[in-house]
Order: sequence, then structure tokens, then C-alpha cells
Amino acid sequence: MANDNGSNDQMHETNVVIVGCGPVGAMLANLLGLQGISTLVLEREAAIYNLPRAVHFDDEVMRLLQTVDLAETMQALVHVSPGMKFVDDTGRLLLDWGRPPERGPQGWYASYRFHQPELERVLREGLARWPSVSLKLRTEVFALEQEADAVVVRYEDLSTGGLATCRARYVVGCDGARSLVRRLMGAPMEDLGFHERWLVLDAILRRPCSNLGEHSVQHCSRKRPATYVRGTGNRRRWEIAVLPGEDEAAITQPAKVLELLKPWVEPEDVELERMAVYTFHSAIAPRWRSGRLLIAGDSAHLTPPFLGQGMCAGMRDAGNLAWKLGRVLRGQNDEGLLDTYQTERAPHVREYIELAVRLGGLINTKAMEAALPDSVLEGGDAARMTSIKPRLGPGVAAGWNSLAGQIAPQPRLADGTRLDDRVGYRFAALVQPDFAADLPADTLKRLVDREVVVVADDAPEPQAWLQAADASAILVRPDRYVLGAVPSLQELNALVAAI
Repeated sequence: MANDNGSNDQMHETNVVIVGCGPVGAMLANLLGLQGISTLVLEREAAIYNLPRAVHFDDEVMRLLQTVDLAETMQALVHVSPGMKFVDDTGRLLLDWGRPPERGPQGWYASYRFHQPELERVLREGLARWPSVSLKLRTEVFALEQEADAVVVRYEDLSTGGLATCRARYVVGCDGARSLVRRLMGAPMEDLGFHERWLVLDAILRRPCSNLGEHSVQHCSRKRPATYVRGTGNRRRWEIAVLPGEDEAAITQPAKVLELLKPWVEPEDVELERMAVYTFHSAIAPRWRSGRLLIAGDSAHLTPPFLGQGMCAGMRDAGNLAWKLGRVLRGQNDEGLLDTYQTERAPHVREYIELAVRLGGLINTKAMEAALPDSVLEGGDAARMTSIKPRLGPGVAAGWNSLAGQIAPQPRLADGTRLDDRVGYRFAALVQPDFAADLPADTLKRLVDREVVVVADDAPEPQAWLQAADASAILVRPDRYVLGAVPSLQELNALVAAI
């Protein structure tokens, strides 16, 4: 990877320009680099923002990190979370959202706490492996001009004031909630109705505070809702609702902050790291693609933080979009494939946003029955919540049986390797060994031509999945979502034709 802060007057040519190198932009660049696609990343800031922001990601994000061979590096930097509890003003448990203590079907734990500057450092250092990827810091895009076969990107080197121009086949805006790319697309956000001011406090413990515990806790209260989050190492976060009429400048003063933290810690227990008031929003862009311009992450959708899915959703955007850009740029699919990016991802992320808004209602002590759907609740003395794994919206080969659009498990194969490590960032056909042995040569050629890796493995985990699906073959996409499951050769040929 070239890391170039300079600029010049020559017209640079590349396949993809990514505007913004936060976690989503950096993940997208790694996935494009993995495919050898020439990519230029333009980032406004000179360095990674060194204070906490996002603090949670899930097994799907760790699986994406595995795809770009960065999961092992991140494992040393994360804390596995046992889950979240929701309590009322008396401390009574209202809702228990526990996470399993063992790795799940995707090969990773369900919930991780992390420090965002460390994740961004790992992702950016990962870019250095890809000769096709360049990163320019202190550069600000100010114009995008679509032509028939390219986008002209005009940007300024903020360190020198010099102007530069680049031509790209596609531009992806990963430039946040105030996305310039989205504005130039003419795609204002659709307001989904949630707007609340919360004080976000990040602190470092000076000494152990065993009363805080390992679980994150949502304190549901009509007086002042609050959230406690156990971070990595000695890092802890509190999110505390700002009441109507409270002054943002006054409530972020250290003395006031320490007063608000009294229910949890004494002033001598913590070193305050960051104090900021945020307005939590729920919104989604009605259009994620306009010709050769696309958006991802916060540029395309905003969610309240109560599910911890804001950054996760953006990472899924990157996983979905990168393989589609790769296939279009290699001439394996026409541009229509890019339209499935929004049709698949927008309904998926909307489910997360709607559930996060409902949890916000519970935290403000509205009725649980009104706040949460039955699909995520289990009975007992206190209600238990289960994590959702929504199905993709209609897109590539939509409608192929009940598995299509679901996130696939990652079975361990007979030689001990995991499925994703065997197939890489490509399509996989997990096939019953007897069925595979009878595949005709033309079907095998069709699979090879479409870059589908055939895995005929008799290990217990892949066999159990195939048998549960009553399938002879299951096709898994590069983003690890199921394309479809088939019982016969004829249906396999039809499904492969849809790639």
C-alpha cells in the first residue's frame, strides 16, 4: 500500500475511490485489496482519532476480520462480553440479554468489546499488505463529476492547499453521518423518528471496582436512563440521558460528570477521558447508489447505540459491497449486481434500527410488551432476550428456499480448518460427498468458471448443516450469507446460473 500525503496535477486512474478511512472504509479497502482491485482511500484527518467511539462488535465482524486475515491480531485486543442486563430503579432485573460463553456457529464469540483506535490501527496497518491500495491522509473531497464510464474526483491536500484530480470507476462514501457523497447523490436521510440527547462518558479505572461487574447494564429509569459498558482493560463507558432543558456545556464539566457517576464510582476511582453530548438518531438513506456513486456505514444509516450494531451494520455493508464491486470490475457481472447492495442491506439494517429504537423505549421504562417483539423474548422470572440475525432483503438469487439470505455458519472441516479459511473471499458450494462424486463435468466447469469453491467434506459439522437443511448442496456467498440450498443437480445448475 502506498501511504501518500502529497498531491500532483496529473490525473490519477483507479478502479475505486473510498471517501473516508474509518472502520467501514478501511474494511472495504482491505476487502478490495484482497481481490487485487486498485483502490484509493481519501481521508480528511491526519491521524486516527485517539479517543473511544464505537465499543462493540459481534461475531459477523470478527468473521470479516478473519476474511482479511486480521482476526488473530484483534483477538489480543478485545474483551469477550457476557452480555447485557436491563434493570429498573430498584435494581430489579427486567431483561437479561446474555451471550453464550462459548464460540457460536460462526466460529467466534457473539459479542466483543474493543477500543476503536486499536481496531482502526489494525485495519490501516492491514492495508499495507495490498499493493493495489493507496491511502492519502489530510485530503478533502470537494467535487464528484459523473461521466459515462467514470467519476472525476476532485480533492484538496489540506496540508499544502494543493488540488488534485482522480478518475475512478466507482466512488464509495464511507464519510459518516454528514456524508458529502450522499449529499452529492441527492439522497437525504429518511428520519425514522428517534432523537435523544445523551452524555457519553469514557473513563479509565484507577483501581479495581468490583461492583461494576463484567456485564453491561442498562439502567431503565423515568428519572434519568443510563448505560454502563465494560470496555477493554480498565476502560469503562457510561451513557447518561440528558434531560430537557439541561445545558450541554454545563453537563460536560468534570464536576458535574463526577456527580452523575456517583451511583457507580467515586471521583478517585476514575480518570475521565472523554465527555461529550451526542444526539442519538435513527435514519436511513432512501438511495444507496446513484450511477457510479455508492454509500456505506453511517453515510447510509444511523441507529441508536442500544443494540451495539451501528458499526457492525457498516462492516456488513462493506462485506456485501466489496465482492459485488469485484465481480463487476472483473466483468463477471453487469452493473445491475450493484443494485442488489441496497435491496439486500437496507431491510436488514432497518430491522436492527427498529429493535434499537424499541430498546430505547424500554430504557425509558415504557412497557416491555410495547417495546420488544415476541421474536426476541423468552419467558422466565425475568424476560430473556436473544440476538437477532435478520435475513437479507431480496437480491442475488432471492427466493431459493428458507435458508436463502441467512448468515451461514462456519463449520470446521475434516482437516481442522474452518470453511472461510478454505474458500477465501469467494463463493462456496458445500456439497454432500456422494452428490459431489456424481457431478457431471459441465456442472463442475460452470462452478469453476464462476469462482465457486466446491467443498465436499464428511466432517460432522458440515454434514449436520446439510442434513438439517435436507440439502445435497448449499451455496454460500463471499459475504458468508446463504445464496440457496438445493436437493438436486437441476436446481444446483439453476442456482449457479444466478451467480
